[in-house]
Amino acid sequence: MPNTLVLPKNYVANLDEVYKLASVTSDLTCDATMVRAGANVGEVIYPQIDVTGLGDYDRNTGYTTGAVDLKWKTSKCNYDRGTKISVDVMDDQESEKLAFARGGAELMRTKVAPESDAFTFATIAAMEGISKLEGQDFTDAVQFLEALIDAKNKMDEDEVPEEGRILYATPTLLNGVMALDTTKSREILNCFSVKRKVPQSRFYTAIDLLSGKTGEEAGHYKKNATAKDINFMIIHKTAVMKYDKHVAHDIIPASMNADADADILKYRKYGLVDVYKNEWLDDCYQCLWIERG
Repeated sequence: MPNTLVLPKNYVANLDEVYKLASVTSDLTCDATMVRAGANVGEVIYPQIDVTGLGDYDRNTGYTTGAVDLKWKTSKCNYDRGTKISVDVMDDQESEKLAFARGGAELMRTKVAPESDAFTFATIAAMEGISKLEGQDFTDAVQFLEALIDAKNKMDEDEVPEEGRILYATPTLLNGVMALDTTKSREILNCFSVKRKVPQSRFYTAIDLLSGKTGEEAGHYKKNATAKDINFMIIHKTAVMKYDKHVAHDIIPASMNADADADILKYRKYGLVDVYKNEWLDDCYQCLWIERG
């Protein structure tokens, strides 16, 4: 009888948890109930709501008539990535059942989460109309703190709600401001509902997704040749549509593998990153550092 890998029943749930802990942009994932299937393959639609403003009240005729304008925006899924990991039964047995179980966790932690984050930031950075500061090379935490104040002022003037703002910054910058430990620094940091440290390796204005095929067998992603490093980005969650339409991670035991005596983990993620509508682009604020070359 062929060997069969016995995995905990909650193995797939554990992989989901590893992803959530490793990803810094999981906060941006939207409520799936807000999204509908589009008319064409690969399309999704989601609502955009606008209302008319106040008018003069008349003591004889009463209120002016307002209206709610509900439209559905159509977007096309722009992310479709996956892989298949195979572990020989003997390799797994001789590693005390660690090769397969740990392999799935490492996939989530070192490949899936970083790539998802990098794709999210690069896609948002490429959107037209987002407020930007370019060419900022912060030499100390004080300069970064001043830039955060400028960013906060811009979002305040654009009437972006304070509640729900998420600050993404490189560990070097965020740790530096935290180390200042001044009243000013604490007050500014407290303005953000969530603060996330983003490794620079995930924080670029553009990336190349590697095919995993000839010449790019290792897969994953790399910084685009024309990309710039991002120092920090402030996003209000309601401005971004980050939607995973389909996430599949299937386990095929060796007993059901017709090609080899090996256990298989299949993973695929299909979805999109977009903004809700152009009027909300001021809800995203990013500061870019132009590399010196």
